Amino acid sequence: MGRALRNVGIVSGVTMLSRVLGLLRDMTITAVFGATALASAFVTAFTLPNLFRRLLGEGALTAALVPTLQEETRQNGEAGAGRLVSEVASWTLLATGAIVLLAMLVLGAHGWWAPLLETAGIAPDTVARWAAGARLGVVLFPYLVAVCLAAVFSAALQTRGHFLEPALNPVWLNLSMIGLLGLGVWRVAAGNADGRMEWLCAGVLLGGALQMLAPGFALMRLGWRPCFAPVRSAGVRQIALLMVPTLFSSAIYLVNTTLSRLFALSVDDAAATILNLSTRLMELPIGVFAIAVSTVFFPRIARHAADGRPELLAADYREGMRLILLINVPAAFGLAVLAEPIARVLFQRGAFTAADTAIMAPVVGVGALALPCLAFVSLALRAFYAHKDTRTPVRAAIWSFVVNVVASLVLMRPMGVTGLAIASTFAVLVQAGYLQMRLTQLAPALGFGPLKGHLIKVLGASIAMGAAVLLVRRGWLVWVGFGGWREATGLMVCVGAGSIVFVAAAWALRVEGRDELAALVLRKMGRGRPAGERAPE
Repeated sequence: MGRALRNVGIVSGVTMLSRVLGLLRDMTITAVFGATALASAFVTAFTLPNLFRRLLGEGALTAALVPTLQEETRQNGEAGAGRLVSEVASWTLLATGAIVLLAMLVLGAHGWWAPLLETAGIAPDTVARWAAGARLGVVLFPYLVAVCLAAVFSAALQTRGHFLEPALNPVWLNLSMIGLLGLGVWRVAAGNADGRMEWLCAGVLLGGALQMLAPGFALMRLGWRPCFAPVRSAGVRQIALLMVPTLFSSAIYLVNTTLSRLFALSVDDAAATILNLSTRLMELPIGVFAIAVSTVFFPRIARHAADGRPELLAADYREGMRLILLINVPAAFGLAVLAEPIARVLFQRGAFTAADTAIMAPVVGVGALALPCLAFVSLALRAFYAHKDTRTPVRAAIWSFVVNVVASLVLMRPMGVTGLAIASTFAVLVQAGYLQMRLTQLAPALGFGPLKGHLIKVLGASIAMGAAVLLVRRGWLVWVGFGGWREATGLMVCVGAGSIVFVAAAWALRVEGRDELAALVLRKMGRGRPAGERAPE
C-alpha cells in the first residue's frame, strides 16, 4: 500500500500543478477572447487532435502497451522491452503522420464543403463557426504526432515505476500556451484577435514538442536508445490485436465528443467555450486524483493478471476505487453547490461577462453529477484491460454514444448548452452502470458489493459537507456580500469550511482510506516515517 500511495501522491501532486496551470491557461484564454465564436472555434479545433491522441495514444495504445511491456520485460528483460518501445514508436510515427496529412487536407478544403453545407440547409452562422474551427484545425493537427509519441514513452516509463516525468507532460503544454499567448497579447493590438490566436496556436505546437521530448529523454537516461524500427514483431502484433476493439471503442468516443462539439457550435457562439470550461473544472478532481490512482494501479493490476493472482488484483482494484470515491464524491457535491461563485471567480474578467457566468453555472452543476461516475470509469476500464478484455469497453462506449446523441438532439433546442450537459451526464451514468454489471460477471471479486458500505459513508460525509457549505455561503452573503475580493474570499471560506466538515464526518463515520490519506499528507509535510525507512507493501 505504502509504495502505491506514494506514487499516487507524486502523480496527484504534479497533476494538481498541471490542472492549476490548465485553469490559469483557460482563464487567460477567456480573458483575451471571451466566449466568442473565435474562442469556440479554437476549443473545437484543439479538441480534434486531442481526441485522436486519446484514440491512438493514451487510450488504445497505452491500454495494449502496458500489459505487453510487462510480459516482454519478464521474458526478455529490459533490452527486449526497449526494442518493443522503438518498434511501437516507429509505427506510431507513421500512423499519426498519415492521419495528420489526411486531416489537414480535409479541414483545409472548408472553402469547398462549407457552401455545400449551407445548400443542405444548415444555418449560415453554424457553417461559419464550423469553417473557423476547420481553419484552426489545420494549424493544430500536427500536435497529434508529438503527443502520441509522448504517450508511448510515458507508458514505457510507467511500467518501470517512473511516474513523475509522464505526469509533468501537461505542465509543459500549459506553460507554453500561457507564455506564447502572453507574448501575443504584448505584441499584438487588442483589436487583432486573429493575430493573438496565431500566438496561442504556436503555444500548442511548442507544448506538444516539449511533451514528446521530456519523457523521451527520461527513457534514454534509463538506457533506451531510440531507433526507427517499423518491425512487425510478436509484441507489435499482440499490441495491434489488443488495440483493435479498443480502437473501435475510442473511435466511438471520438465521434461522440466531436458530435457534442458540433452540437455546441450549432447552439450559439458561446456554447462550445462554456462546455470546455465546465469540463476543465471537472478535470481538477478527476485529473488530480482519479487519473493518478488509475495510472499507478493499472501496472499493478496488469502484473497481477499476468501472474494469475486474481485475489491481489481484486484487492488493488478495491483499494484504488475506495480512494477514487473518497475524493470525487465530495468534489461533485462541492462543484454542484458552488458552481456559480466558482465560475465567477475563475473566469468572469476581461471578455468573459456576467451573462456568460450565468450560462455556465447550471452547466457546471449538471456536469458535477457525473464526476464520480467518470472517476469510476477511469479505473473500471483498466480492470478490463488488465484481463485483456477490450470488447466490453466497446459495448459500453456504444451505449454511451447512443444515449448521448439521442438525449442531445432532444434537449439541445429547448435547453441549449445545459441540455447538452444533461445528455452527457446521463450517458456517463449509463456507461458506468453497464461496466460495473459486466465487471461483476467477468470476476465476481470485482463486484461493487464490498464498496457499498464505503460509498454510503462517503455520501453521508459529503451531504454534511454540502449542507455546511450552503449555510456558510448564505451567512457570508448576508454579512459580507459578494463582488470583487469578497467573492473570492467567501469562496475560499466555503471550501475551507466544507473540507473541515467532510474530514470530521469521514473520521466519525470511519471511512476507509482516511488513514492512508493522512499518512500521505504527513509525509508531504515531513512528519511521516524517516526518509530511509521503506513503506510497507
